[in-house]
Parts: sequence; C-alpha cells; structure tokens
Amino acid sequence: MNLLDAITSPRDVKRLTLDQLGTLAGEIRQLLIDKVSATGGHLGPNLGVVELTLALHYIFDSPSEPLIFDTSHQSYVHKILTGRAGQFDTLRKKGGLSGYTSRSESEHDWTESSHASAALSYADGLSKAKELSGEGEDRVVAVVGDGALTGGMCWEALNNIAAGEHNVVIVVNDNGRSYSPTIGGFARNLTRLRDQLAQIRMQPTYDEVMETGKKTLKSMGWVGERTFEALRAIKEGVKYQVVPSEMFPELGMKYIGPVEGHDIKSLLQAFSYARSHAGPIIVHVATEKGHGFAPAVNHIADQMHSTGVIDPVTGEELNAAAPGWTSVFSEELIKAAHERPDIVALTAAMAGPTGLAPFAEQFPERFFDVGIAEQHAVTSAAGMALGGLHPVVAIYSTFLNRAFDQLLMDVGLLSQPVTLVLDRSGVTGSDGASHNGVWDLAIGSIVPGIRICAPRDPARLREEFREAIDYSAGPTVVRFPKGDIGIDIDAVERLSSGADILFRPAGEAEDDELDVLLVAVGSFAENAVTMAEEVGADGLRVTVVDPRWVIPIDPQLIEMAAQADMVVVYEDGVIRGGVGSALAEALSSAEVDTPLRQLAFPDIFPMHASRSEILRDYGLDPASAAQQLRDWASAMRD
Repeated sequence: MNLLDAITSPRDVKRLTLDQLGTLAGEIRQLLIDKVSATGGHLGPNLGVVELTLALHYIFDSPSEPLIFDTSHQSYVHKILTGRAGQFDTLRKKGGLSGYTSRSESEHDWTESSHASAALSYADGLSKAKELSGEGEDRVVAVVGDGALTGGMCWEALNNIAAGEHNVVIVVNDNGRSYSPTIGGFARNLTRLRDQLAQIRMQPTYDEVMETGKKTLKSMGWVGERTFEALRAIKEGVKYQVVPSEMFPELGMKYIGPVEGHDIKSLLQAFSYARSHAGPIIVHVATEKGHGFAPAVNHIADQMHSTGVIDPVTGEELNAAAPGWTSVFSEELIKAAHERPDIVALTAAMAGPTGLAPFAEQFPERFFDVGIAEQHAVTSAAGMALGGLHPVVAIYSTFLNRAFDQLLMDVGLLSQPVTLVLDRSGVTGSDGASHNGVWDLAIGSIVPGIRICAPRDPARLREEFREAIDYSAGPTVVRFPKGDIGIDIDAVERLSSGADILFRPAGEAEDDELDVLLVAVGSFAENAVTMAEEVGADGLRVTVVDPRWVIPIDPQLIEMAAQADMVVVYEDGVIRGGVGSALAEALSSAEVDTPLRQLAFPDIFPMHASRSEILRDYGLDPASAAQQLRDWASAMRD
C-alpha cells in the first residue's frame, strides 16, 4: 500500500519518519501529475510546494494553527494532506473540489478568495483575534509567493505585523515567478538571496559544522553547561555566517533563509525554529515551480502555471483551444501601436494571459509590467495619460475590483484617456467564485464620463477597440469573455448612434402579437438572435439590438423602447448595476413606461463549474432564456 493511501489528516503526516516523508512527497507529486493532467488546473505551482506543504503540516497544528495560502491556487497538496486526495478526479468540476481553498470543503481551509496579496492581512487579523480570544500561543502561518509580494496590500500588512508581537509566521515561497518572472526592485533582492543560497549549498552542511564543533569541544575537555553554551554560540555563529540576517531590514523582523524548498530536513528545521519563536518571523523558502516534472520546469511561458488537459508524460496540450478573444485583441493592439507612437500597454504580472506578451516583444520600451498591483497600474496609466500618451491597461475583469478607486478618482475624475481591456469578463467557469468577471459592468457603469463597450464578435472587437483608443475625453473599457471568439455576426442595420440591429421580425404585426425589444450585450448576441427566431412562432415579434457601446445608454435605445410592448436586457453581468439597471433608469428619466425585464446573473457568488453549466443553472443559456421570454409574454397577455 502506498503511504498516501493512509493519509486522511495532518495527524497521519506527523507520524512519518524523514525517509517516509520523502517517499510521500514522490507519491503526491505523481498524483498531481496524473490527476491535474486529466482535469486541468494549476499544476506548476503545486508541484513546487510539495515538500514545503508537507513540512508545514508536520510542524504546525492545522486547523487550530491556520495555514493561509495566498491566492491559494497552490493549495492542492494541502487538500491532499487534509483528506481530499480521493476527490481529485472532480477537481474544478461542478460539485467537485475547488481549485482554491474553500471553507465549505474542510475546516483546514480558512479562506477562499483567489485574489493575490491578501494572505498577510488575513494572518494579521487572525493572530489578533487569537490573542483576544486567549489563544495567542497558536501560530498563524501565511504562505505568500514572491510574485504576490509585489502587491501593495502585502506591504501594508507587513507594516502592521512588524509593529506587533503576535505569532505570525510568514513563509515566502520564492520561485522567482507569479504567472511570469517576478519583476521590480524587490524581485532583484530576492534573486540576490537565492544566489546566496546556491553558494551556501556548496559549503559544509549545518550538521557537518555542528558535528565538527562537538568533536572540537570534546577534545578540549568541555562538558556540561559550558558545552551547551559553546554549542549554542557555534549554532548562532554558523547561522549568521552562512545566511543574511534579514529580508526586510527596515521592518526589523526575525528572518530565516533562504531555505532549500525541496529539502524536507531543512524545511523541518526552519519551521521548527519558527514555531518556537515568539512574535512575527519570516521564513524565506526557495522553490522551483513545476519541480519534479520536466515538461513543467522546461515550459518557457509560465512553467505550467495553469493548464488544460495535457499528456501526463510529455506535458503536451491535448485539447488545444481555438483562437480566442485575447489573441484578436493582441493583434489589433500591435497594429494600432505601429500606427500610433502614443500607445503604451500595461499589465499586472500577466503579460501572457492578457495577450500583451507579443506587444512587449515588439515594443519593449512601451510595455510596463507592474507586478501584482492593479491599483498602481491604473494610476500609473493616468500619469502616462497626463503626459500625453494613451495607455491600454489589460487585466482580468475580476481584478478590476481591486482598482475601482483608482479608476474612479485617478482616471475618471481627471477625465483621462485610459483604455481598460478586461479579459475574462462575465462567467468564466471552473476557476470559481472570485475569478468570475460578472461585476465589471456594475463597477464601471457608475464612473462619470466612462464609456464601456462589449464586442459581440471578432470584427466588433477590432472595431470597438479602435474607437476606444480614439476617444480622448475620458476613460474607456473594452470587455470580452473567456474562450473561443466564434464567428462574425453581421448587422441588419447600423443606427445613426452606432447601435446595430441584428434581427427584425418579418411582415406586419398581428393584433395579438407582442413587440419585444431584446437588448443583447456582447457575446450574448448570438444567443439572442437564436432566441428571436425561436419564439417568433409563439406570437412574439422580437427585435434584437446590440448597443455596441453599452454605457452610457444610447438615446436611440430609449426611442425604440418607447415603441415596444416589452424590453428585455440580456447580459452576462450581475443584475444589479449593469446595463439593464442603467437602461431602466434612463427609461424612467425619459418617462417611458414600457416594462423592462432582465436576463442577468443573480446576486450571488457563482461556484466553480463549466461556463455552460453555470449559464444553464441560472437561466442564461439560450433555451432557458427563450422560455423565460415566453413566460414574461404570457404574464403580460394575462
């Protein structure tokens, strides 16, 4: 029987010998390769923390001593050691294991947001809560990557942790990367420390030095208390001889490291010391992303940070995706940059996923990766705009949440021409609740002077992106979903305002028929046309319009709504504050009393499942939406 078969909780890990821990690490690594290859997920980050997670659970007492994983995409090993190894066939599937920590799955999971740079603040708060609850002797452990430490929230937390005396253990998982190589001055300092670790490996080991010291003292006749004091002096002398004394000297926090992240014995020694230390302490661990799986280690782009279904031996992708929205945006941005020297591009540690890597290769002096710092990215872009440039900030939709204040006060208030390109807008699916981009329309729509477009197809993405960067009176947003971009959907007519009519009912209206204005937002346009054709047989004359620019509300939409019996807004954002809400307010202001209904995402946090499953569950797939349209029409007739 494999050792892994007997692991049902961290208590089982604590019973193992050092050699058994090494064997278990190999079994876990193979399980990860086998299972994640079949389901997709964050393979590289988890392969890099196998020994690290084993050592944490061996030394600390989860869940009474919380282990908080920043971002938590690297928590698969933690899940395995807390009794969930048998569920990995369901990883990221509906009703199965989340790809991140999840409070509903286990008492060992304390958080579940997958946004980076938050773990240290959680740890600061938890340690204070434990102190006030009489549990101050417990340690709170935060595992934070070097990439996450480029985020400002980490530094705010460090400032507070260092000022106190609470028992917070900060484990810096330093693999030199987030999605891509970590950037900035902090990253350079970490690289220097990692280089020192390489030099340390060439020196005699700590145990060798201690054994030599014992022999020397014995030959000198030192015994008893005198021997103890001398050995302690040697221990301290060796430690400070071979490693730097502090990682953040300005904070004055105790520091251990760099520790070899794939040497279980070294990790156990470091964490044992950290657990015995009173007050906050930093343990700097050097790991390798993708460790133990050559295809991941050698994967140039991101060391298999996140994969689809792959071959578990070669690492080759088995179901390669068709060209998507991101690639079309990337191509158009480069074309625009060749024509306009004022175009610059920014991202927050995600040049590859947001399509900016090709731009960076062609225009390195006009590309800026600011690390995991969306707030800084947006305000830095405002500064560039003040200097006469037109910045394009490409981030995931879900991460706009973090930069709302900067969008509102630093860009919107100053009416600066900054274009935000929001990838993964709407329902994204298997990445889970905090990665869905269903909030961007509600967040963006309340910024005065902002213009937001939602392209429905490749041609409109190119067209509307060009319109966005040509606009100079304020901020613009271009949003698009994850996945295959599909085919172009031609308009029946383009209105003078720029809106597109995609479908009109044929013939003259009968007395018992209802005229419905169906406002389709972005990629839902194709579904809307299908719905309009389908419900025509039910006495519904549906006109489908794509506003193209959904915020602010097009005045011609209000005119069309006034002539309809019912207006339906079909969008992939939250129902409160989105396009439907904005149109309802505009109709009310214009004293248009046409009933308005919304097909939008409910006021919940969507759990992980495929995009199609989530849309079906909440009535946003074409069949469900068409039936809802029939039900509303039936109610009106009654």
